[in-house]
Amino acid sequence: MKKLFVLALAGLLFPFWSAAATERKTVAEIEISGIMRIEPETVLTYLMIRTGDTVSDEKLDRGLKSLFSTGLFADVRLSMDKNVLKVDLVENPIVNRIAFEGNKKIKTQQLEDELTLRTRSVFTRSKARRDTERIIELYKRLGRYSVQVEPKIIERSQNRLDVVFEIDEGQATFIRKIDFIGNKSFSATELEEEMLSKENRWYRWFTSMDTYDPDRFAYDQELLRRFYLRHGYMDFNIISSSAELSPNREDFYLTLVIEEGPRYKVGDIKVVSELKGLEADTVADVVSVKTGKWYNNVKVENSELALINAVGAKGFPFVDVSSEAKRREGENIVDLTFKIKEGQHLFIDEIQITGNSRTQDRVIRREFRFAEGDAYSPAKIRRSKQRIENLNYFDRVMMDIDQSQDAPDRAVLKTEVSEKSTGSLKLGVGWSSYDGPLAEVSLQENNFLGTGRRLGASASVAEKKTLFDISFVEPWFLDRELSLGFDVFYLTRNYSSRSSYDSEMVGSSVSLSWKYTEELSHTVKYTLRQDKIMDVKEGASIYVKEQEGKTITSMVSHTLFWDYLDNRYNPSDGYYFSFSNDLAGFGGDTRYLRTDASTGYYIPLTDKWVLGLTSSAGYIKGIGQKVRLNNRYFLGGSTLRGFEDGGVTARSKVGNDSLGGNWQATAGIQLMFPLGLPSEFGMRGKIFSDFGIVGKPSDFDATQMWYSSKLRGSIGIGFVWSSPLGPINVDYARPFLKERFDETEYFRLNFGWGF
Repeated sequence: MKKLFVLALAGLLFPFWSAAATERKTVAEIEISGIMRIEPETVLTYLMIRTGDTVSDEKLDRGLKSLFSTGLFADVRLSMDKNVLKVDLVENPIVNRIAFEGNKKIKTQQLEDELTLRTRSVFTRSKARRDTERIIELYKRLGRYSVQVEPKIIERSQNRLDVVFEIDEGQATFIRKIDFIGNKSFSATELEEEMLSKENRWYRWFTSMDTYDPDRFAYDQELLRRFYLRHGYMDFNIISSSAELSPNREDFYLTLVIEEGPRYKVGDIKVVSELKGLEADTVADVVSVKTGKWYNNVKVENSELALINAVGAKGFPFVDVSSEAKRREGENIVDLTFKIKEGQHLFIDEIQITGNSRTQDRVIRREFRFAEGDAYSPAKIRRSKQRIENLNYFDRVMMDIDQSQDAPDRAVLKTEVSEKSTGSLKLGVGWSSYDGPLAEVSLQENNFLGTGRRLGASASVAEKKTLFDISFVEPWFLDRELSLGFDVFYLTRNYSSRSSYDSEMVGSSVSLSWKYTEELSHTVKYTLRQDKIMDVKEGASIYVKEQEGKTITSMVSHTLFWDYLDNRYNPSDGYYFSFSNDLAGFGGDTRYLRTDASTGYYIPLTDKWVLGLTSSAGYIKGIGQKVRLNNRYFLGGSTLRGFEDGGVTARSKVGNDSLGGNWQATAGIQLMFPLGLPSEFGMRGKIFSDFGIVGKPSDFDATQMWYSSKLRGSIGIGFVWSSPLGPINVDYARPFLKERFDETEYFRLNFGWGF
């Protein structure tokens, strides 16, 4: 029995003894076969086994997986023949060439940039599969959900192959319908206007917003949330959203189920300070939210930022401002409390910038409102991001704070940018009511060689005007926020219809601009130019004939500009004020002092309706001489609609020539409103009324001139179209205050397009 027991135990333990024997095998030699391009030392590095090592099945398995994980091999086999480790390999082929067939909507270079496969890289089927899926995803973002992509492999000699992606782009899949369920306060049309995604219409041929993009649709929901919060709907909620593809894969149907909730007005407003040494009353006046108005989250956020800036200006570097909204029970009123408390003691240890392959680092760094080592300020970071975006060099600017684990009071500000084209070549033809048919060409580079410098050249030839201009701007002269500009120009104008002469102006200027604050800027300029009054008609008045000839003007100017507009080119809120002086007489033939001022105030009546109030005034005085004809003030055209350019001024009885005046004043009121057309049309209507008055010239003679100091006025309608082919501005105005010798112009059109 004892003998049988020993034999049975030996049988049970035999496999373990066998495994132990395998573990104790020593590799005396390693034989590698099947490699052509890859060096044996590379194989041994990933195999992690050397001659003299003791191996086991587990160690062989690790080596096998390691070799497979490199992606260099299509097949790997390891075996032990006595003390010889045999490594049999089949190399993955090398990509000889990558080609695309059938791609028209996406350029080949753009597709190549998205692939993981590269020429002379190792080919694997998993890479080809991922690249195929990526190409399909790119087409889906263009709204082509019926796209088909098939990778074809063409084998070449020496274990090389060509990869050809055969693409059937299919038809675009448009958004057929956007449905809203639960909207009561706003129509579906109004809500769609707030979204980037649009229903397919014939006039949207120039945009891709009517094709479905899941990321865009997700952002649309955030835009709707902001829209409702801006209008006081604090409880707004999107219950569900869906995007359904039609069975024929040609249309998408988007559905949004929303819950608006009640609309709230602002009740009590409090500012509470938890900072020692800071009284809340000293900064409370910067809050722009008003009691009794509809709740607006944008104004709340702006008030928070304004409080941070105001408290920071009082010497508190670490500040945090939060707002608390408390709804009154049984009332649609919300009380707001702005809490000022001490913020996190955090310093920006380093600023890292990535993505700027063309733009120099210093061009971006100089836009930051703080330096490395300064205290962390959310307001300054937001302002810095805004300034970098305003450069218009980048498609996207992202900023993120990475707080150090070792030093909690230190952080790295990571800034990632995505560059875009900053140069433009524009060719255009058009027509102007005043200048007639015109053709123009302009070349502009706003980030010359990545330095932030601006270089431009333009030429315009019209029936009554010729202009050539070359300009250069260094925005950071001497590494300071000083803008140095140069300008060379040549301009001719045909004034025969208003003053019986033509003019020519050629010259150059140099300017220096800087900012005192974010809103107040100052420009100083020197101009040297030659003016020529020529081709005077035979029947012109003596006042024009005596001006014929050349003069040299050497002039120093300065301009102060206060800018509180939300958008300088298309304002809807805020105001501006400009004040300038021109002093001529530093050499040359002309000597005068000119003073001009202008202001504008814009009031948003609703989201789409904007009331604008503007005014201007100017006065010029000759120094030891009379003011020449080409330096005087003329009203009409764009300065006083309803009258011809230069149609309101002193006028000679002989020749009926416009003679200008030594001062002027204008005022205007204009209401911009939507025309009920889709927003991408870029069309807005306007109702306006202009007023103006102009002074008489210094050599006024009542027996030979007509002049009246009475106020002129006009009223009119029109529209502005920011078309994709160029701006179109149409005005129709009728004067209701005018003199018999004024020249009127009821219809005014400026039109142009680029190609």
